[in-house]
Amino acid sequence: MKRLIQFIMVFISFTTLFGCFVTTGKYQDKVREAENYKSDVDKTNAALGKANSENRLLNDEISSLKKKIAGLESDIAKLNESMKSSKDAQSKIIADLMQKNRELLDAKGELSREMERLAREKEEVVSRLKSTYDNLVKDLQQEIKQGEIKITQIKDKLSVNMVEKILFDSGKAEIKPKGKEVLKKVGDILKKVTDKQIRIEGHTDNVPIGPGLQAKYPTNWELSTTRATTVARFLQDKAEIDPKLLVAAGYSEYRPIAGNDTDEGKAQNRRIEIVLLPLDIDRVLEGK
Repeated sequence: MKRLIQFIMVFISFTTLFGCFVTTGKYQDKVREAENYKSDVDKTNAALGKANSENRLLNDEISSLKKKIAGLESDIAKLNESMKSSKDAQSKIIADLMQKNRELLDAKGELSREMERLAREKEEVVSRLKSTYDNLVKDLQQEIKQGEIKITQIKDKLSVNMVEKILFDSGKAEIKPKGKEVLKKVGDILKKVTDKQIRIEGHTDNVPIGPGLQAKYPTNWELSTTRATTVARFLQDKAEIDPKLLVAAGYSEYRPIAGNDTDEGKAQNRRIEIVLLPLDIDRVLEGK
């Protein structure tokens, strides 16, 4: 209670004091001015707080951007280094390719020269074979006219087809005198050939071996092979052909050149063929 009284007294004193110096209107103006100032201060503080908040956000963004820039600079440095390495690698690849290209051109040139050499050799071989063919045709004109011998040349292959009757009696493998004369002519020409394989092929028709000969030649296989071997031995012994060039093969009835349904066809199938082939024909056929 005492304090209340004191407060009232103070209040009255202040009221009396201010009443002595300023009017009520001025007082109120000052109060409003103070309130306006306070409001402006509050607004300024609010704006300042907002600005500080935005500033912090901007600083965070700036920091994040700086990190990104640093990362990009690092990536760029790596890319530059990688590009430099890649450029060096590309330069090496280009140099290697240029070297290989030079090697390829050299190889192509060498291959071209080798192909030209082989072509010349083949032409020479065909030319020599043509000379052999011409000599055979010249020396065997009569037999060719009579249809007993047929001589053919296809590129580097020459074949002398001799029907059975000029060389052998039916079912036999002993060369007849007339056949020896013909084979001697053939052998004298072929012994000059040193760069060809001379293959003697025995062929028969499809008529089975008769009972009287089966003990010696059970089938046409044995007969065709024996005939081919007999001719090969004759060319070696009487015509002095290098036996290393000779090959004897029996084909029985399985490589006919005519039908076996007529006597004429059977007669054509019963034959000896002397075939001139490249020396390496066996390796070629075997894929070596």
